[in-house]
Amino acid sequence: MTAAPETQADPACTETLPLAARGGPVSHALSRVARLHRITAGKLLKALDLYPGQEFLMMRLWGAGPVRQSELIKEVGLDPSTVTKMLQRLEQTGHVSRCPDASDRRAVMVEATERSCALLTDVSHAWTRLEERTLAGLDQDERHELARLLAKVEDNLCTETADCPEVRGTGGGARQA
Repeated sequence: MTAAPETQADPACTETLPLAARGGPVSHALSRVARLHRITAGKLLKALDLYPGQEFLMMRLWGAGPVRQSELIKEVGLDPSTVTKMLQRLEQTGHVSRCPDASDRRAVMVEATERSCALLTDVSHAWTRLEERTLAGLDQDERHELARLLAKVEDNLCTETADCPEVRGTGGGARQA
């Protein structure tokens, strides 16, 4: 027997685990947190006329300069058609430019435009607000411990998937928080 719809709580905000998730309570919690984090990030980015994920492309372009589109696709680990659509939207808003690679006309170079400099500041502020909302109520020691533990979890998953785009440590995939 199930409860009436008006008395059922949102499963994302309860501690009751679905039967199939009882063998992975931490994974279930991590999935719920990741979903809520992405929703919150999406709301902050929407105010900047960005879709979630576009900020990662821009961060890469702001940090390292022009790059081949194929390399950018590999670095972000998304489907090529998804990255292409993101870049088309960013190009339409004047935040990126794409042109043929001078050394290989078949390849496309992507770079951040001068216009995107204002976006850099806005994205930085949005990520600061996201961090504040995400970690509200945690003291500095708890924040450092959470970052340390998440780095370990990331190491585990990178090792499992052999998909570690950014190694922050040296040797053996070790990471630093």
